[in-house]
Amino acid sequence: MCAQNPSSMIRIVCIAALLLATGAAPSRQDVLARARALQREVPLIDGHNDLPWASRSRNPDLAGLDKGLPTGQTDIPRLRQGEVGGQFWSVYIPATVTGPAAVKMVTEQIDTVHRLAARYPDTFEVARTAADVERIFHEGKIASLIGMEGGHSIDSSLAVLRMTYAMGARYMTLTHSLNTPWADSATDKPEHGGLTPFGEEVVREMNRIGMLVDLSHVSPDTMRDALRVTEAPVIFSHSGARAVCDHPRNVPDDVLRLVKKNGGVVMAVVLGAYVADSSAWRADRSAAQARFQNQADAAAMLQQWERDHPRPKANLKGVADHIDHIVQVAGIDHVGIGGDFDGGGGVEGLEDVSKYPLLTAELLRRGYSEEEVKKFLGLNVLRVMREAEEVARRLQNSSRAPRHG
Repeated sequence: MCAQNPSSMIRIVCIAALLLATGAAPSRQDVLARARALQREVPLIDGHNDLPWASRSRNPDLAGLDKGLPTGQTDIPRLRQGEVGGQFWSVYIPATVTGPAAVKMVTEQIDTVHRLAARYPDTFEVARTAADVERIFHEGKIASLIGMEGGHSIDSSLAVLRMTYAMGARYMTLTHSLNTPWADSATDKPEHGGLTPFGEEVVREMNRIGMLVDLSHVSPDTMRDALRVTEAPVIFSHSGARAVCDHPRNVPDDVLRLVKKNGGVVMAVVLGAYVADSSAWRADRSAAQARFQNQADAAAMLQQWERDHPRPKANLKGVADHIDHIVQVAGIDHVGIGGDFDGGGGVEGLEDVSKYPLLTAELLRRGYSEEEVKKFLGLNVLRVMREAEEVARRLQNSSRAPRHG
């Protein structure tokens, strides 16, 4: 089972003491109304949504998003219901696609985001800076940012990296599920011990052009190497806390402390496997399966075992536990939200993008102040974006020139 976070218990005790002193408890409707009001005051910026990839096969012309889609986790009505103010659209391509084919495919995915904004201009506008996000949000639209999921997209070319930035990409996840020739992934066999010298050059060039370094999906050694090399704050666009759920995709505590020093932000993910730890359950199931394998009714016995031993379920409170832990270790200035909708899911209470006010309300119920919640919603990410923009200006005004290739 995932660990119980002590900081959430402390907050609950404090809230209980306050309610006893005042003799009043706000209703769920009151807290939800406060949550929605906060999301109208500052943009909720979601670090990761895979709608462009989901649309590639099921809805390539992006039709019907304004009416609501019968499948998936994202459309315009649900984004509006969820009070989403800024969205990093993931321009994911599979990690098995490499070479020139990867460059072509990621360009097509970037084009999808631009087509999305062009088709629904009253709802979306492509944002390239923190100032763009704030302006677009205050105009009542959803600021649409572009994030590349996986360094394989650039085919080991700094020139391609620069051109994707020119097309609007504002972060790149250094790896996806497989290693690149220059960085180790969290879910592949280590090859490089983190970043290679060229991988360090990739990080430096991202700093120079103003592209956020995203460390979701990378190995802990890659995380540490990138944090050592970078001059700008990093992000984890969709990751959890490893101390809460021991999944290789989540962030260890020592790295959370490095993120605090770096000034970066970890955007808590809403994906069942990264929220609720089922590793012990899987081990127990495998042991039961081995015990039953020579029985005539082995399949039925395993089904009965699964009914008697249900798999741990991820839920909204579990996501809030991850947020609590990130805050406890790294601080309130270093946490955000990265849903991974239309590429993830499986979390009760956060089934799609419309549910975000429920999470905001849960944080309020746990005792976070409105100013703290605003940081979580989007102010932390906007700060990181502004600082990365400032680092880029400084580096471009220095003697550092773009490297060939």
